[in-house]
Amino acid sequence: MHRANDYYGHSHVLARYCGVAADPPPRMHGYLQHGWNIGDGMAGDHEYVAGVPLFLWSERTRRRAWSLGRRGTYVVGAPWAYLLRLDPEPADAGPREGTIWYPFHGWEGQHVTGDHARLIAQIRATEPGPVTVCLYWQEFLTPAVHRRYERAGFRVVCHGYRGDARRPGDPGFLDRQLTELRRHRRVASNRLSSAVWYGILAGCEPAVYGDPMTLAGEDPRHGGQARIRRQWAQLHGEQVDAGVAYATAVEELGADRLAPAAELRHVLRWDRGGEPR
Repeated sequence: MHRANDYYGHSHVLARYCGVAADPPPRMHGYLQHGWNIGDGMAGDHEYVAGVPLFLWSERTRRRAWSLGRRGTYVVGAPWAYLLRLDPEPADAGPREGTIWYPFHGWEGQHVTGDHARLIAQIRATEPGPVTVCLYWQEFLTPAVHRRYERAGFRVVCHGYRGDARRPGDPGFLDRQLTELRRHRRVASNRLSSAVWYGILAGCEPAVYGDPMTLAGEDPRHGGQARIRRQWAQLHGEQVDAGVAYATAVEELGADRLAPAAELRHVLRWDRGGEPR
């Protein structure tokens, strides 16, 4: 129904879980939440057809959607949680070391401004081990940003292309992200975001600190950063209680609400052969 369903390779992950071999996966009959947010789960800059089902990550998000008048909502859990079920960490996995750091980024329609030099100095003063910095594809391909982090002595990576209105996301995006997270002991960012929740669920110790930077035209309707820092205060700081963080990540990503493959195929209408691309 919507190109955003393919962002980050989400539809591919769910197709693998459901045992659907079509490539690309068939269309979902509905809108899939593609990132963690503090509203109704849907991106504010996308248009939606009333009455079409919403596939949301968590019960908390479903309640917010209902309070905002959204109906036909289904809690299915985040694709990331299904990926962890598909690809559990090997028992003989080697020791983790260092930190993977996700600087807050914009996207093609909104750009971020902030003091990268100050953020780099804080990362170097805080993180005890080697640091990998993961940049959004735009920043990764911007030499001035990429080289700044490399000159600071950080390893710089990019998980891939998210996707847009014209082309789908990279099917291997989340697989590469999982590989990177499992290499590291800590996951950190200057804003609480999907990447931090993913890292927590994948077994990383989290941290959220540093200049949160400014996003051009940021939507304040749901409370913005002030609300996030207030409501999830326990997730902010250079050191965070890992047990509390993990329990919260399970709730926010709906990892305790994952559907059996047959049920998910039915909800997405993939048990009817799906809709052709």
